[in-house]
Amino acid sequence: MKSKTNSPEHLRILLHLFKWTLLVLPVAAVTGSAVALFLWLLDMATSLRHSFEWLLYLLPVAGVAIYFMYKYAGKNAEAGNNLIMDEIHEPGGGVPLRMAPLVLAGTIITHLFGGSAGREGTAVQMGGSFAGLFGKWFKLTSEDISILLMAGIAAGFGAVFGTPVTGAIFALEVLYIGRINHRALLPCLMAAVLADVVCTAWGAHHTHYQILLHKLVAANTESLFKINGLLLLKVIMAGICFGLAGYLFAEVSHSIKNITTRYIKVSWLIPVTGSVIVIALVYISGTTDYLGLGVTNPGSGVSIVSSFQPGGAGYASWLLKLLFTAITLGTGFKGGEVTPLFFIGAALGNSIGVVTGAPIDLMAGLGFIAVFAGATNTPIACTIMGVELFGAEHTLYYAVACFTAYYFSGHTGIYHSQRLAFYKTGDNDDRTEKTLKQLRTERIKKLWQRFKK
Repeated sequence: MKSKTNSPEHLRILLHLFKWTLLVLPVAAVTGSAVALFLWLLDMATSLRHSFEWLLYLLPVAGVAIYFMYKYAGKNAEAGNNLIMDEIHEPGGGVPLRMAPLVLAGTIITHLFGGSAGREGTAVQMGGSFAGLFGKWFKLTSEDISILLMAGIAAGFGAVFGTPVTGAIFALEVLYIGRINHRALLPCLMAAVLADVVCTAWGAHHTHYQILLHKLVAANTESLFKINGLLLLKVIMAGICFGLAGYLFAEVSHSIKNITTRYIKVSWLIPVTGSVIVIALVYISGTTDYLGLGVTNPGSGVSIVSSFQPGGAGYASWLLKLLFTAITLGTGFKGGEVTPLFFIGAALGNSIGVVTGAPIDLMAGLGFIAVFAGATNTPIACTIMGVELFGAEHTLYYAVACFTAYYFSGHTGIYHSQRLAFYKTGDNDDRTEKTLKQLRTERIKKLWQRFKK
């Protein structure tokens, strides 16, 4: 009897992996290099903003510049991450190369002048843009281009956060709620790992977080999995809060965009309006802590890092960051949502830790990943992110927080082109291909009809 390992099937598998290694290598190398450049420019822009606080007053001018930049050069690149997801679902016009330089410039301008935004959107769009370019050069089929675009997402995400396994799982999980395409599993993993290696080789550095908790388990509750029952209950309750925060962020962001587009007829005034509101919020709150990325703070204010310490965040810190970011991105500025979601989650976790008496650093870490899980509907990727960022000791709590947040964020999310494969509640087992945008529109119509009654 012939050995299975000598069968044609395994030869095809070997050739398949060899093919995708060759395809992924240039995408990962270029994306990793571009992300390294982006992170360097972002650090420069952040340092300049901290040194020259008056740059904030030029935020309206920056918003107008970004608007006209996309108006005359952007075309379909304005759709950003959603365009890449649409092209993966239903290949059409492709992802243009111009998306990469446009989003790079737009994000740096946003951060230089004080907009509250993230960085994953930029990295993902650059990865998707380069993947689209190489897909055309290699004359790939539509199906192969879809896989290469997923690899581009993985490369950008993995490199920008230094979390390659998370990047791979995120690219697979983010496309659908309730389904993962395993055909792209190894291409995405290879792309994320290689891009992270290249990015690191260029000297890019990532922030290191620590959960310094070692004695979670009381003697009378110790078990094989070292579960502290009371702490687990607190984590479940926190997960509900994290999911609702993710839901709130997505809904507020989409609502701001829809309202400003509908009622402000002169389009370039939309970023001007957003800028004025951001500047006003700085005066009302009396702090600039909620501008920019918020990973660290040169002063003694609130940041992601400070949220891991007792007293490192106020009770309203998470809500203020949510408002600053939703207004910034909802009125046309560029960047990502994920790092602000980290801030929102860590600050909220800090507050929950104070109220419940749970370990502050653990709750901040759980909020960091779980609000992101709820807002993007990627609980598995976010659980893996907890392991990559904080270590594997508390994996059970990462999973509980992320999975709970995923359910309680409902059928909403920050990516409108994300599709629903299966309902979270199991009320309808029929497969559906509706986008979150379609679901949101239907939900608003139903609420409006009830209101009219």
